[in-house]
Amino acid sequence: MKRYDDAGADTLWPQARTIWIANPFDDIPGEGLPPLRFWSLARVLAARGHDVVWWTADFSHRRKARRELPADVAEYEGFGLRLVPVRPYRKNVSLARFASHRDYGRNFERIATNAVASGLLERPDLIVASLPPLEGPEAAARLAHKLDAALVVDLMDLWPETFERLVPGPEWVRRLLSPLLLGGMARRRSRVLAAADGIAAATHTYAAVALAAEPGLAAKPRHVCRLGGAPQEFDPKPRAIPVDSPAENRPGEIQCVYAGSIEGGQDVEALIEAAGLLAADGVAARIHIAGTGRLLDELKAQAAEIPAQSSCRVTFHGLLGRRAYTRLLSLCDVGLVCVKPHTLVAIPYKACDYASAGLAIVNSLPGELADLLDDYHAGIAYQAGNARSLANAIRQLAQQPRLLADAARGSRRLAETLFDREKTYAAYADWLESVMREPADVVDEPLVPAGSPPV
Repeated sequence: MKRYDDAGADTLWPQARTIWIANPFDDIPGEGLPPLRFWSLARVLAARGHDVVWWTADFSHRRKARRELPADVAEYEGFGLRLVPVRPYRKNVSLARFASHRDYGRNFERIATNAVASGLLERPDLIVASLPPLEGPEAAARLAHKLDAALVVDLMDLWPETFERLVPGPEWVRRLLSPLLLGGMARRRSRVLAAADGIAAATHTYAAVALAAEPGLAAKPRHVCRLGGAPQEFDPKPRAIPVDSPAENRPGEIQCVYAGSIEGGQDVEALIEAAGLLAADGVAARIHIAGTGRLLDELKAQAAEIPAQSSCRVTFHGLLGRRAYTRLLSLCDVGLVCVKPHTLVAIPYKACDYASAGLAIVNSLPGELADLLDDYHAGIAYQAGNARSLANAIRQLAQQPRLLADAARGSRRLAETLFDREKTYAAYADWLESVMREPADVVDEPLVPAGSPPV
């Protein structure tokens, strides 16, 4: 099909297809935060002329609240949005969350089957399903088999490996018990990946772990598209010291920001302790915390113990809308990736946002992110859980302006090269179109049984 870009030049696009996206977690239009992975992908595919439907949950994972279908999504975004009924949950690690995932898989399959059978929706040519949860791609695999669609599973996390940290006892006990307690989930992941026509991943780390667990998957088409950010939203020129009002300006005060959830998997307790150490050492710094979570009140109480006139201050901003969030990052010097390594997160959203804003990055995560920061000279590491290590990292940047400036430039280069969603999601869409051009193998029976248990 021949289409034309905004400048009028003709461009040959692949034939428009019907594409379903199955992800219950990401924020949807109208929820205030920037477009994340699947919103970004839906936009790119829809802009190419594909008929895109995003199947999400009617319960917001981030806000822990019911969500409503926003008006005029198709008109303003170009894609359709379908809410799948699920039960709510309060904790990210709970039986109620597993039950909610089970609702998502069952109801997604039921509603989608009925919608196609009744003629309300076109049969999909491709289904892109995120993992986690397991129930989404399992339902997608059965739908793809019934509806003769291609299936791509998008690895967003190490699931079930991330649960190994919750197994009680010392390390040697966890090694013994984890296969017994989590083996069922690992086998389900292997089955759903075997049923897929292609495997996408948010990091090379996630792809490598999944393929190592099931070497037979190595021949499948694969693509890595990092979560990414939007460097275009940030001015790369040198920034001024941020203030809430001119009266609060303190010359020479380094501005650091932590953005994200305030939960047990984040190293936020060490951050408040580090602020106290910086105050005691007379380092002029301001720590901005943007986000919410179950530990917020506890952190505020700890921060209140730091004397108000100290050299280091902590400011809580709550959950910010996109404009306020980008302004805060634009006015800061350092982005703090305070994440506990046992969460097995490889590259969080916050790292991509910090790099897009050109912030020097202080990072607790080993592996893929640490390697990228070293390659681009974009930041320095600290030891998770060690407040003195974190304070020393911030002090080093505060007292060495050249190091801070070099890290900021390296961070921006990293974003422009590897994290720019305008480039990376276009490449992801190219790859998905190539998967659709390859016919799926026909099998007699679905590879993923219906009604699989959550564990």
